[in-house]
Amino acid sequence: MPTILIIDDNDAVRTALEVLLSLQGHRVISANGPAEGLRSLVSHEIDLVLQDMNFRKEATSGEEGVALFHAIRERNPSVPIVLLTAWTHLETAVELVKAGAADYLAKPWDDARLLTTVRNLLDLRRLSVERERAVRKRAESRAALAARFDLCGLVFESDAMRDLVTKATHIAPAEVPVLISGPNGSGKEIIAAIIQANSSVRSGPFVKVNVGALPKDLMEAELFGAEAGAFTGAVKARQGRFEAADGGTLFLDEIGNLSLEGQAKLLRVLQTGEFERLGSSATRRVKVRVVSATNADLRAAIADGRFREDLFYRLNVIELKVAPLAERPDDILPLTRHFLEGRALNAGAERVLLAHNWPGNVRELLNTIRRACLMSTGSEITPGDLGLTAVAADAEAEPEREPDRAEIEQALSRARGVIARAARELGLSRQALYRRMEKLGLKEAGGRE
Repeated sequence: MPTILIIDDNDAVRTALEVLLSLQGHRVISANGPAEGLRSLVSHEIDLVLQDMNFRKEATSGEEGVALFHAIRERNPSVPIVLLTAWTHLETAVELVKAGAADYLAKPWDDARLLTTVRNLLDLRRLSVERERAVRKRAESRAALAARFDLCGLVFESDAMRDLVTKATHIAPAEVPVLISGPNGSGKEIIAAIIQANSSVRSGPFVKVNVGALPKDLMEAELFGAEAGAFTGAVKARQGRFEAADGGTLFLDEIGNLSLEGQAKLLRVLQTGEFERLGSSATRRVKVRVVSATNADLRAAIADGRFREDLFYRLNVIELKVAPLAERPDDILPLTRHFLEGRALNAGAERVLLAHNWPGNVRELLNTIRRACLMSTGSEITPGDLGLTAVAADAEAEPEREPDRAEIEQALSRARGVIARAARELGLSRQALYRRMEKLGLKEAGGRE
């Protein structure tokens, strides 16, 4: 049951609000002034505060209400606060809403409007509490994983990455091949590193090969080694990556680009641990844990005859799928803060980052933040610094409709001081309405209440 704290020096006001809110199933606590209200805030779990702005009969300035508001905020930064008054000037309400007040209602209030405001704020409060609880659970889960396993500095908050990392650490000790699939730049390499770091061969070498970057005519020599004279320019024997990884892990990135001949040799190594260097008939034996990665559809490549089906099933004993960054938006801001290395990011830039679809995934985000840090001339990163111009323009765009002074005054009058309601009628956000009121020099909401 939600608990609402009413702070008002008028007995009749407190009684009326208690009856009205109790009939809606709310628990109500009343206080006749700031001191009692602050004590109640400490001794009870409060979900919403309705506070008066003046507590002496002769007071009309709202100074006491301002002081009470800030005192509540100091003790409970997240509880929604609704201001109730018949006297406070609009500038005071504007300043307090900017400081975090949830809304401003004039006395005498309209019961239906007040109940709607209370219901909406309590719903938002409930969602906020649930979100905070989920964030805490995620943090506890990450901490538990980090305490048990080496996560190689991976930054994440999303459930998708937590589940993936949990699976990766679970299968890491098993000496079986692992296939990591996912789009370019999504973090496949760090998942491979986590597998190696928590494996039974963690003390052995961790050799990485970008198969997609190797020329096809040199790919086999790179993987399996070559004897002197095996090909033009091979003036001396050279060790391949499998030999270099003996006793550890070999990470084969972009495995889909391996030639069919190379695939046949790879299949043999996986089956027997044996291979021959290019230009040699001598069989060599190694013990290597193979982790491969691809951004390609290997099943489609099998259908086209470009990838061996038997190799696919040998590599794919365990498959880990890394989701694109667009499908795990909870990771965007944590990664951004990590890449910023202490630089500040304003709210507009955060909105732009969350609105972008990140086709280049984490790699694109990293490059975007690096560029922004170089281009920024201010104390914080702004939307313009990010270079995501189309998204930035959308995020900062104001509504096309621009109400005139008369429309604003009429809406405020009809709303009887409920700024949020007047803003909705005008098709504006509450903050946008306040900006227009200040610009037009409107000092009070539709006249003195």
